[in-house]
Amino acid sequence: MADDDSEGRDPLFRYDDPIFEKQELLEISHVPGPDRIVGRETEMGQVAEALNPAIFGNQPSNLFIFGKTGTGKSLVSRSVTERVVVEAEREEISVRHVFIDCGEQSTEVSVVKTIAQQLNDEHVTGLSVPDRGLGTGDYYKRLWQVIDTFADVLVVILDEIDMLDDDEVLRKLSRAGENRSLSSAKVSVIGISNKIDYPENLSERVKSSLAQTELVFQPYDAEQLKRILEKRRDAFRKGVLGDSVIPLTAALAAGEHGDARKAIDILHNAGLIAKKQSDEMVREDHVRAGKEQAEADRFSELVGGAPTQVKAVLYALVLLTEQNDEAKFSTSRIYDVYSQVRVELNLDELSERRVQELLKEQNFLNVIRSDRTSRGRGGGVYATHRLLEDPDIVKRVLLRDDRLATEL
Repeated sequence: MADDDSEGRDPLFRYDDPIFEKQELLEISHVPGPDRIVGRETEMGQVAEALNPAIFGNQPSNLFIFGKTGTGKSLVSRSVTERVVVEAEREEISVRHVFIDCGEQSTEVSVVKTIAQQLNDEHVTGLSVPDRGLGTGDYYKRLWQVIDTFADVLVVILDEIDMLDDDEVLRKLSRAGENRSLSSAKVSVIGISNKIDYPENLSERVKSSLAQTELVFQPYDAEQLKRILEKRRDAFRKGVLGDSVIPLTAALAAGEHGDARKAIDILHNAGLIAKKQSDEMVREDHVRAGKEQAEADRFSELVGGAPTQVKAVLYALVLLTEQNDEAKFSTSRIYDVYSQVRVELNLDELSERRVQELLKEQNFLNVIRSDRTSRGRGGGVYATHRLLEDPDIVKRVLLRDDRLATEL
């Protein structure tokens, strides 16, 4: 064991950070204050309009928010909701809110249980909300009791709402305020998704009870991303960032995705790389290396949990990209290679139309870029698709799937 130095600290460790001042400002879990939210003034106003009735104890609108990854959907929802809570207190109205990641809590029971657990104080209610051991109906009964104890209005934010196994929980939450035998509180649902067609798959009963307002968040442009990153400059020590670092980071992120999360990831990675290399400043080469790391992380997040059929289609596009000088390929060419890949993986055969639908979904998620290409005069148009990431990165991430790695 190393001896302590003159200040009583172990010299084996570093006690100062030469790059970061407030590194937490660059972490994904960080929810910035309203003064750090940039380029979403209109959207914040729209969410505020939907929730405004809650300030006076009235029923807020249900809201679905759509947009690609990194467009500020969750950030704006949480920020505006927290501001509603503060304003309602001035009117002596208790507004509570819960945030549920449906990628982790995807069943009706897990959602109801998690809401109740987040709201409950067993010392006040005398109720326990155990992780297991109760039926669905019993969890609902405890939830209504907990809500009535602590809230006049409850806002439930369901991130990645499209990951829910079924939509029954949406119907029951949205009807709770109407049915006084269940709860006297008003309950509002904010559903967040990057699948704009999600409402089309809801049952008619749910559509009728939700009657939701829908908003779409567009990707950020380079100037907006630059402003967002400037708001995080104080994550670094003064003078550490080179003059071109933030403009370059914003330009790289805007040129491909308009994804604020990715822009912040690139900047964070650049700082970590500079620190690892014992450099005194963050430079452009650190940014470019940070971008490569962010691309791999982002792609892994987007497709890591995707069905094997989706990965097979993407793998077919990787193979085409590796074997040809062309940057983009028609659906039919991708389908031909997919047909070979799915045989090797022993997958059921999808129709070409279904593969086209999967490619459209991946385009919306910013995994690939799809365009309409003309066949010339009188020849109509057809879809072409290209990878947005380096094929080596895509292939490396896809082969993390044991089934693909074993069979391919």
